[in-house]
Amino acid sequence: MPQRRPGLRRVGPGIVVAATGVGAGDLVATLIAGAELGYVLLWAAVVGCVVKISLAEAVGRFHLATGTTVIQGWRSLTRWATGYFGAYIVLWGFVYGATAMTASALPLAALFPGLLPLPAWGALCGVLGLVLALTSRYAVFEKIMTALIGVMFVVVVGLAVLVAPDVPAMLAGLVPRLPDGSVIYTLGLVGGVGGTITMAAYGYWVNAKGWRDAGWVRVMRWDNRIAYVTTGVFVVAMLVVGTELLNAAQISLEGGDRGLLDLGEVLEDRFGPVVATTFLVGFFAAAFSSLLGVWNGVSLLFADFVATVRGGSGSPARADRPERTAPFRAYVLWLTFPPMLLLLVDQPFQLVLAYGVLGALFMPFLAGTLLWLLNTSRVPRAWRNGWLSNVLLTVAGLLFVVLCVEQLRSYLA
Repeated sequence: MPQRRPGLRRVGPGIVVAATGVGAGDLVATLIAGAELGYVLLWAAVVGCVVKISLAEAVGRFHLATGTTVIQGWRSLTRWATGYFGAYIVLWGFVYGATAMTASALPLAALFPGLLPLPAWGALCGVLGLVLALTSRYAVFEKIMTALIGVMFVVVVGLAVLVAPDVPAMLAGLVPRLPDGSVIYTLGLVGGVGGTITMAAYGYWVNAKGWRDAGWVRVMRWDNRIAYVTTGVFVVAMLVVGTELLNAAQISLEGGDRGLLDLGEVLEDRFGPVVATTFLVGFFAAAFSSLLGVWNGVSLLFADFVATVRGGSGSPARADRPERTAPFRAYVLWLTFPPMLLLLVDQPFQLVLAYGVLGALFMPFLAGTLLWLLNTSRVPRAWRNGWLSNVLLTVAGLLFVVLCVEQLRSYLA
């Protein structure tokens, strides 16, 4: 089968997965790593970029080479795989919906103080995501996401330039080192930035783009590399900001999305209100792009999960208007309205615990099942894993097992 030629005009699904995978919480985690350790862990950001490229490439290659989807692949392995995923996606959506709406609301409340309470801003963001997910064809959705990531890129990289990075120190940070107390930060930089469940959605966006067979593998690989190099640039830029702005002045941020509001105050003190306002706009672009990407991509996953469990022959991933299917609509509604209850109250401990446990297990599950699927006769021989893919997926799997153990330890402590 002839391979289509890659080019910048064909980049699209990768930009979507990059915009979705880099959320406000990821930016804070990177800032804190820079504030605590400077450029020492820059090498970990590079490793993380390579790990995510290998995982997303495997997802996209499975979709294109087999003409099926990753959920159909899990179903062919064992029923427990789809059973685990079904439990995970329902619970994950309930908690993530509240998290995404809150993250999108925080910069708006800071930009327009006193206009609306935070829960109202969150509800508005959720409803806007709902409307866009239900009414936008993929081409429109991709353009919106591209615009949001463009704003993110200009703001985050602009900040990194503004704070004047120490280039020799950055180059020294490319040498792998693990100072005392750096393991958690290292694992977070390697494994935590760039998406979790949304990585499984990449194959669905590839199909929605119109890439439906193995002739598009070369284009998909190009698109995927562009996506995670972009993600890598974001991570490096935030590490620069954390190092030059926070580490030097010994300033600490609050954990979670609210840490970006702390950064906005630091920027206003250092550079004035215009820079602080511009940063808040970039903060909103990062948060809302993650919300919108999940409202679309994870709803596609859920729609395919329902179709697969029911034993249907077709997949919503290849439907002309998947956003019109009942399971897609049901999941978008699930992401939007029930989580609004959590905007008004603290999230129940048991729910957060279950969410954390299931979430910690997902990335080892994804890496392990991709290794299994892509080394069997389920995939045409020409598109099975080579030695490099097997090494990278094995490293990713082992890394995420360690991350899983650390996360479970923190949740259960």
